[in-house]
Amino acid sequence: MGKFQSSKVFDGFSTVFRQWKAEDIHCRFLHGYAVSFKIYFEGELDSRNWVWDFGGLKRAQTTIDGLQPKAWMDYMFDHTVIIAENDPELNYFIKMDKLGLAQVRIIKATGAEKFAEYIYNKINSFVITETDNRVRVTKVKFMEHAKNAAYYCE
Repeated sequence: MGKFQSSKVFDGFSTVFRQWKAEDIHCRFLHGYAVSFKIYFEGELDSRNWVWDFGGLKRAQTTIDGLQPKAWMDYMFDHTVIIAENDPELNYFIKMDKLGLAQVRIIKATGAEKFAEYIYNKINSFVITETDNRVRVTKVKFMEHAKNAAYYCE
């Protein structure tokens, strides 16, 4: 028996980050991209014969960290600086945020692979709740730009 799947791309985010552990290469410096990500859905069809309502984020009843899903995406990735919680210079970034110089977001780890995992965990939990276990996320593709992508799958 076949499975129903769909996907949606979210783009238009300007995000800056650094990978502080990359001591011997330029990725240790702050650098930014016009990031995007693609979310892959799988599940049973709803009454409209859709796996996932592509405009459903705007009408969602479920929130992510207390925000509507699209607002959460903007909060996390649009004109933000994302810093790993164990970055040795974290206090400088927190100070920049407090001074209004940057919108700093702190997560467990940075990098395309870790961003894909982070988005997967946030969005999958949201989707499962929003669809009452009818749909789940199977994969997230995180793109730094058109040439670089990382994936996280269940």
